[in-house]
Amino acid sequence: MTYTSDFETDTRLNPLDLVERMAALNEWAFERSADDEITISLEGRWTDCHVSFQWMDEVEALHIACAFDLKVPEKRKTEVLRLLSLINEQMWVGHFDLWSKEGVIMFRHALLLAGAEATDRQCEVLMECAIEAVERYFPAFQFVVWAGKTAREAMDATLFETVGEA
Repeated sequence: MTYTSDFETDTRLNPLDLVERMAALNEWAFERSADDEITISLEGRWTDCHVSFQWMDEVEALHIACAFDLKVPEKRKTEVLRLLSLINEQMWVGHFDLWSKEGVIMFRHALLLAGAEATDRQCEVLMECAIEAVERYFPAFQFVVWAGKTAREAMDATLFETVGEA
């Protein structure tokens, strides 16, 4: 279904230009493969992150997908899916998905910009949300994939936070 309006349409900046500038200023490795996609690679605390930004012009949304170096073997997929469910219940922004065919977990989110332009800060926050989510939950994925833990055990260990100093 297509809707039309009598509103003036003006040419807006491509938000990927802002993302490209952010990557260059932070000296992150990046590749602008097309006008509507840029990929950034950066080193995280636990794992390397591979972040893809896509400008989806038809819905005026800036989509981010952040994959990381962890392959899910077939025998652990069911438990990883349980973990994804538990993690996604905790998420306020974005969510994690498992791309079953490739065995890859990724964080995904989209910023809907219909009629508006993205700002530098919005692009920064998208990146921060993705990296923070991966950093927070990567150990839980490791516990399930490599240590054979259950999703609940992995979540309990990951969400355990110490208070105070020894």
